[in-house]
Amino acid sequence: MERVLLDTHAFLWWISDDSLLRRAAHAAIVNPRNQIFVSAITAWEITVKRLKGKMEAPDNLAALVDEKGFTHLPLTFHQAEMAARLPRHHKDPFDRFLIAQAQAEGLTVVTRDTHFPLYGVRTIRA
Repeated sequence: MERVLLDTHAFLWWISDDSLLRRAAHAAIVNPRNQIFVSAITAWEITVKRLKGKMEAPDNLAALVDEKGFTHLPLTFHQAEMAARLPRHHKDPFDRFLIAQAQAEGLTVVTRDTHFPLYGVRTIRA
């Protein structure tokens, strides 16, 4: 069993057009032995960008996470502190939180972001 965290773009691709995901990422997500997490940070990022008019996305994200059988991952105080202490390889605050969550929880991240491995985070190329 692998514990997998979807980066925001991977989650959006999964709910809209999973053909955008590479074969290994798709296989990891559909594997019934894996636990797939979607972070509260992803909901925050999508909602902020949607409200600014930078993206179109559904507004029922929590229901979609449940519908897909994924697990909600809340942000903890400890993870927020970890994110603030990360080296500056990556400046995107949303991704820094996801990296800290992956580190704290021992999660593999489905992402196309090349900065994640710089933090020692296991990844599956989205």
